[in-house]
Parts: sequence; C-alpha cells; structure tokens
Amino acid sequence: MTGGKEKAAPKLTRTELIERLQAEFPEASHAMGDYVIEDVWMGGCRLRHPYTDKALRPGGTLSGTTMMSLADFTMYVAVLASIGWVPLAVTTNLTINFLRKPVARDLVAEAHLMKLGKRLAVGEIAIRSEGEDDLVAHATSTYSIPFW
Repeated sequence: MTGGKEKAAPKLTRTELIERLQAEFPEASHAMGDYVIEDVWMGGCRLRHPYTDKALRPGGTLSGTTMMSLADFTMYVAVLASIGWVPLAVTTNLTINFLRKPVARDLVAEAHLMKLGKRLAVGEIAIRSEGEDDLVAHATSTYSIPFW
C-alpha cells in the first residue's frame, strides 16, 4: 500500500514482464542487464539501477544519460504493466529535470501514469538515490501506444 491506497493488479506481473523483455530484447542491455524491476502495478512501477562506476561522468556524479535511460525504461515498464504486452509502444516525449547531484548509490525510479488512453500514456517518473527522500531527477513522459 502507498498513500493509504492499494495498488491494483497489473495486466502483466513482474515475472511475466521480465520473461517477455528477456525473450523479445535479448541483445539489449536494458532488457534487464542494467535494471531491476522491483514492483509493478496497474498504472505504475518501481525500478532500480544498481550503482556502477561506469555510469559516472567527470566530477564524480552519475551521468544524466543514466538517469534519462532509467526514466524512459521505467515508463516503458509502467505502460506495459498497465496495458499488457504491446512491445511496440514507443516514447514520443521525455522531459527531465535534474534536481541535485545523486549520492554514489543505486538509483530508484518510480513511475505513475497520469493518463492512460487508447493511443497515449502520460506519466511522471521520480528518481531518488537509494535511501534518500529528496529527488535527484523528475521526468514526465508520453508514450504512443499502437492499437491494443
């Protein structure tokens, strides 16, 4: 439960999503290599990007591209969890605000769909350093959904 509300059951479970992503995108590292799907529910999900020195940029902070790809993949998982297996759903917009330097820990992203229509899904993604309350980044995203 979050905020006193139960999370509705997703169309695809966490296990089903992982199996389908690995089968459909075996060559893509994001098919699970760099991310951990922690939880999915109707209208959202939570993912983790394990900390790695490979994601650092000059200055010792986690790169913006790391946070952007985490936001995008988190939104993709939220959409698939909510509509079922429609792998051709694609990003049409992603806007991200980098709010503070991430601590050298795992990044945790949580997506919430604000609108789920027949052709578009709009959501927001909050990214935090593990164990921190303050956001390191906030993104909004729109996904185009082919007929499902």
